[in-house]
Amino acid sequence: MAAKGKIRVGIGGWTFKPWRGTFYPKGLRQADELEYAASQLGAIEINGTYYRLQKPESFAKWRDAAPDGFQFTIKASRYCTNRKDLRETGESIEKFCNQGVAELGDKLGPIFWQFMATKKFDAEEFDAFLDMLPGKWEGVKLRHALDVRHESFICPEFVALMRKHNAAIVCADSDKYPQLADQTADFAYARLMRSREEVETGYPDAELDDWAETAQQWQDGKQPDGRSYASPDAPSLKGGRDAYVFFISGAKVRAPAAAQALSARTSS
Repeated sequence: MAAKGKIRVGIGGWTFKPWRGTFYPKGLRQADELEYAASQLGAIEINGTYYRLQKPESFAKWRDAAPDGFQFTIKASRYCTNRKDLRETGESIEKFCNQGVAELGDKLGPIFWQFMATKKFDAEEFDAFLDMLPGKWEGVKLRHALDVRHESFICPEFVALMRKHNAAIVCADSDKYPQLADQTADFAYARLMRSREEVETGYPDAELDDWAETAQQWQDGKQPDGRSYASPDAPSLKGGRDAYVFFISGAKVRAPAAAQALSARTSS
């Protein structure tokens, strides 16, 4: 096992008109935007999978547009997560995985399962849900992160459950949703949602420095001080963790600049 994990910093999606002429060079063909974005960043969240199924050919096309070492993370279908009882979602999970996600091969990063802010923590329900998440699909390893947004998840029981299943809790930097920075898997996943348009890099230098330090602590297998935790336990992970950090929402026009600024701080 390597001495520590790898930090990948990225953005959500790659099609956004205000990025043309700011992030994307003027005159770049829209068809070439993914290839360009993948050459400048370490990862991209695919969010379209939340709304509808994609074709295997699309996943293969995305894979081929990205360089070696790059990874895509995938937002799971809302038909899996927006349910009254998650114990009834087995068929939907299978359908989601069967759309072609394995086509990404070693360019597949974690799948993140986002829940509505009204969804409350129920230990038995979430234990059953996590049991249904496959660890492999068509020979490709799957890793899972849960993006929970209700305050009932701020409890040691949820953290222990996630550690039992080696699933990551998405660490949010948001004005709307609580932050759970507890590390529960062999990878870390963060979504930073406070970019400001008046700041060229989205986040001020001091905040980027702070998040760079956090990502490097995750990379080393540690759980850094200064974040919000639901459990007093803070086990270290020998060998380190991969860390995925995405700039999402907020002033979206600044997301690529923020990602590049953070990446420059974390590259070794």
